[in-house]
Amino acid sequence: MQVELAQEETKKAAPVATTSAEADDNFDWEAYANDDVIPASEKEELVNRYAETLSSVVEKEVVEGTVISMNKREVVVNIGYKSDGIISLNEFRYDPELKVGDKVEVYVETQEDKKGQLTLSHKKARALRSWDRVNAALENDEIIKGFVKCRTKGGMIVDVFGIEAFLPGSQIDVKPIRDYDIYVGKTMEFKVVKINQEFKNVVVSHKALIEAELEQQKKDIISKLEKGQVLEGTVKNITSYGVFIDLGGVDGLIHITDLSWGRVNHPNEIVELDQKLNVVILDFDDEKKRIALGLKQLTPHPWDALSADLKVGDRVKGKVVVMADYGAFVEIAPGVEGLIHVSEMSWSQHLRSAQDFMKVGDEVEAVVLTLDRDERKMSLGIKQLKNDPWQNIEEKYAVGTKHKAIVRNFTNFGVFVEIEEGVDGLIHISDLSWTKKVKHPAEFTQIGADIDVVVLEIDKDNRRLSLGHKQLEENPWDVFETIFTVDSIHEGTITEIFDKGAVIALPYGVEGFATPRHLVKEDGSQAKVDEKLPFKVIEFNKGAKRIILSHSRIFEDEQKATDNAKKKDEASATKKAVKKVKEKLEKTTLGDITELAALKDQMEAREEEEKNNN
Repeated sequence: MQVELAQEETKKAAPVATTSAEADDNFDWEAYANDDVIPASEKEELVNRYAETLSSVVEKEVVEGTVISMNKREVVVNIGYKSDGIISLNEFRYDPELKVGDKVEVYVETQEDKKGQLTLSHKKARALRSWDRVNAALENDEIIKGFVKCRTKGGMIVDVFGIEAFLPGSQIDVKPIRDYDIYVGKTMEFKVVKINQEFKNVVVSHKALIEAELEQQKKDIISKLEKGQVLEGTVKNITSYGVFIDLGGVDGLIHITDLSWGRVNHPNEIVELDQKLNVVILDFDDEKKRIALGLKQLTPHPWDALSADLKVGDRVKGKVVVMADYGAFVEIAPGVEGLIHVSEMSWSQHLRSAQDFMKVGDEVEAVVLTLDRDERKMSLGIKQLKNDPWQNIEEKYAVGTKHKAIVRNFTNFGVFVEIEEGVDGLIHISDLSWTKKVKHPAEFTQIGADIDVVVLEIDKDNRRLSLGHKQLEENPWDVFETIFTVDSIHEGTITEIFDKGAVIALPYGVEGFATPRHLVKEDGSQAKVDEKLPFKVIEFNKGAKRIILSHSRIFEDEQKATDNAKKKDEASATKKAVKKVKEKLEKTTLGDITELAALKDQMEAREEEEKNNN
């Protein structure tokens, strides 16, 4: 440009040539002008002076230039060369505040292109210097500018000195950002917080710039805090356990239990993001910079507003807000709850869960059982809305009356049944059957089944009935006594064998018992399960309901009877022989006497043997 100005001045000083001179092609215009306007001695001095004004430019190097003009598409940069360079404005989009007079670094691509133009690049200059500058920025904790190019997973991509750096979403601001798109296309200040030299990854943070300021603000704010102080804040974040409030540079937490005097399932039931509200300072920690806030404390406690006329025995209505196995919490007024224990839900004594009676959201009516205004506790009951079935138990379920019941539970010693809600009874295992030996109630009935019972005894103090099932029928043992007499023989089937003996099923549904010695058959083998054999009754005990049987005794007694009959026949023959001898006694000789004595000895020996056998 300086060359152009010099040529223009020369033209102004030169005289106008004649027409004949214009026609002469060999005319030396430069020599003519210089000789007439600028002396030769001055020409060399002028060239030297102009050369001194030009910079020494080397291609492929980075130099510093000055912005001398710019428009919507291009930026003109002067690097002190004989001509200026033109650079696309896109290469400066990271710096929208660029203006004339700013110093910028440029990369000299060529001193002159085909058009004689100086070719520069700001983008390449930034790329060559960027890595060094990024490392220096991290080392010196320097604040740098960057251009937010686009969104990416978990954050943003930022152009820093021509390098694509990652800006995590958590590092955009001190408060959670819900819309990343509003930052795209903006130029912001950052700090380099991490560099991975191996993978050339750069992480920047905008949040780090304001944290230092916020930290000082926090100190100033916390130093002025007092418990009980009321401040205005903005809902910054909502979590399942509470709400974070921005108090103007410092955050405080309202725990979920301090949001409302009533039950709160989730904080978003009470507040919403960016909502402004007044909060009270409950506590704070200077060292940890923690501030505990309260919202419900700004309103009177609901218990203080509870009607003074409410007393034990009154009926109240409310809504079930919380369920547990042991009971239900009912809100009778906002922030005023009472507990209905499961034992107060029914007059029934058997164990049940509170969920069997109600669920969250149910509107219920209850009776106030206890009321402690100082402790702010109340217990309620719903079974009290019905009459206690045990008040007139002797009239409704008198001893000897028969009823239907439902089996509720088993124990080893009996069956618990429910005649009606709140009226329970026990059938002892011995009262289930007259004839069957019940080892466990599950052999006889099942839970949930209906069963007929008769009232045997009433225990009003313990609210329990003693019931019977077998008593619904006459005692068959009065009849069995006439059937299963001792020495009577009956056919039976062995149903079970164990070490001490066997159980034998007899006619009429009764069972008997036989020891192993009485289970031996005539061939010497032992009887087995499911074998049907004749059995002799050797003992009948009506009181103990016991019948003792024997299979072996049948053939043993038959054998004994046969042996006894044979002995009687032999004794009779002997007596006849003795009588005959006596008749001939008078005619007895010495030899006869000897024979008689031998016969006598024989008879005595037999008599002795019979005694021993008996």
